[in-house]
Amino acid sequence: MKNYRKLTSEEMNLLKAQMCTATDWDAIEVAEDFSPEYVLHTRFSGNIRIGSFNKEFELAGGIRKHSGLYHTTLHNVTVGDDCCIENVKNYIANYEIGHDTFIENVDIILTDCVSTFGNGVEVAVLNETGGREVMIFDRLTAQTAYVMALYRHRPEMIARLREMIGRYVDSVSSSVGKIGSNVTIVDSGYIKNVKIGDSCKIEGASRLKNGSINSNDHAPVQIGVGVVGDDFIISSGSSVKDGVTFSRCFIGQACKLGHNYSASDSLFFSNCQGENGEACAIFAGPYTVTHHKSTLLIAGMFSFMNAGSGSNQSNHMYKLGPIHQGIMERGAKTASDSYILWPAKVGAFSLVMGRHVSHQDTSNLPFSYLIEQQNTSFIMPGANLKSVGTIRDARKWPGRDGRQDPDKLDQINFNLLSPYTIHKMLNGVEILKELQKVSGVNSDAYTYQSGKIKRSSLKNGLKYYGMAIDKFLGNSLITRIMNSKFSTIEELRQEFVPKSAYGEGDWVDLSGLIAPKEAVTALLDDIQSGALTDIHAVNERFARMHELYYYYEWKWAYKTIQDYYGVDLQTITAEKLMELVSRWRDSVVGLDNLIYEDARKEFSLSAMTSFGADGDETERKEDFMQVRGSFFEADPFVTSVKEHIRVKSALGESAIEILSRL
Repeated sequence: MKNYRKLTSEEMNLLKAQMCTATDWDAIEVAEDFSPEYVLHTRFSGNIRIGSFNKEFELAGGIRKHSGLYHTTLHNVTVGDDCCIENVKNYIANYEIGHDTFIENVDIILTDCVSTFGNGVEVAVLNETGGREVMIFDRLTAQTAYVMALYRHRPEMIARLREMIGRYVDSVSSSVGKIGSNVTIVDSGYIKNVKIGDSCKIEGASRLKNGSINSNDHAPVQIGVGVVGDDFIISSGSSVKDGVTFSRCFIGQACKLGHNYSASDSLFFSNCQGENGEACAIFAGPYTVTHHKSTLLIAGMFSFMNAGSGSNQSNHMYKLGPIHQGIMERGAKTASDSYILWPAKVGAFSLVMGRHVSHQDTSNLPFSYLIEQQNTSFIMPGANLKSVGTIRDARKWPGRDGRQDPDKLDQINFNLLSPYTIHKMLNGVEILKELQKVSGVNSDAYTYQSGKIKRSSLKNGLKYYGMAIDKFLGNSLITRIMNSKFSTIEELRQEFVPKSAYGEGDWVDLSGLIAPKEAVTALLDDIQSGALTDIHAVNERFARMHELYYYYEWKWAYKTIQDYYGVDLQTITAEKLMELVSRWRDSVVGLDNLIYEDARKEFSLSAMTSFGADGDETERKEDFMQVRGSFFEADPFVTSVKEHIRVKSALGESAIEILSRL
């Protein structure tokens, strides 16, 4: 605790000589080594505490400014050591300011009455007319928000959850705002009831009102020119610049909003990016990306999503207002000029092209293409499993996790194949087989809901889903074989026995967290019963689910292997295991070969169109190589696919060799 003292009469006289005034000089306390030399043209009122001024700030261009107070008005303010506050047009009121903070050329910074600093703001996500409001607060995770928005069929649990958040909001409410240490606030306008964390940099913001900027030394937050924000939370490591306007928004860790993006009543979780376009009432799960000026995202839930230019949705049909919502499950993306009329639900890792007005639900047909032809929605089940773009996306997401804060809020599972997606594929296989059974194997097209599936697409869908199911179940099985210690088939069978209580049955994707529905239900039951009363404990339970994913996964895979292949892993023979390993290897290599051929299209002559603009074919190829860096066989992604085939083939051979010795 820093010691403060009263001003001496000499210090008081010097301050007066330097054009400083105070309503009550006795209400001013200063640090032991305070020097009045660096306090000029400053007006004081209320309770004031001032630290020492021993530091110089070096600014861009080589300018140096000594810490101190110059041409400013302070009311009920604590100023930490080595701060520089200069040219405050109006005043700073009711704030505690940390050390080494630089504030210059601002209009006003104040806390008025008791504020929650954005905590407890109700965001009308998904449904603009209300009913799915999420209370935002500093520690909000994608998982908690998902439950609060979508589990409205459990009103007692929702009420308990809101009570927990309410207690947190009460704990951070104050009539005194905080500006942290090593903060920079320059050339900015109106800042009211905003809590600002350490190492934050605010340069040229127009207005910030009722919010928390949870910056820290590990992951600073940057707020840029022309930004206007009301009723918000901004999490660590995020950047909001270049004329962004937002109201009633939560901006998660390592998000980037810029280039005049606008958002209202929206939630953005880890690593989202928004530029140029507009968001209204969206739930943007991790890695939701939109870059285009003509793109509107409205009343939808997204994650791991890339919105093409001109993407648009409608959340009402001009009847009862904007009451409809839509869900694009993880990894779904839109092509340029796509349109979806809500309500609709798009399956995981699917691609939407064209205009769709028939309220599709393809959640049990993941990895599909949803394409419009002559006002009809055509579904190509599983087509995205052979897309090089899908695999590239899955590989890039972990590497693009920009969260530097060691305290990561959202739980994110990057797995492309999981019990969540494979369970949907198993459902999809049943759907496709039932369509064949009802309409006949030789039908030209099949009707699914209000869309069409061509015969060739249905056959390919069964093929692709079968390969993916074999790949995932084989991955789980071969992992147990290669990571277990055994010398007999009996010992291996014992190694197969799951050690998790949860895993069987349905799985859910809580906006990044993939977990058994049974485990999630157990958590929600504990909230509803009062066994959990602290919001931090809820976050810890979600984190624990994430840690136990592979235990849960094997529990699910163990039962599914037995059901799908008709085997008993407690009596299975080595020969049958070798057969399953061979089936896994063939599926892995088969899918990789499909991806390999899809990648080849990027190096065809048609892909070289517009290269070598004024030359012949030789110059076109040379220009292509200089720009793209290599031809097909030397492309880094292509070589990684070939290496994956080699490694997995060798792994399969090793597993078969081990099993053959039993």
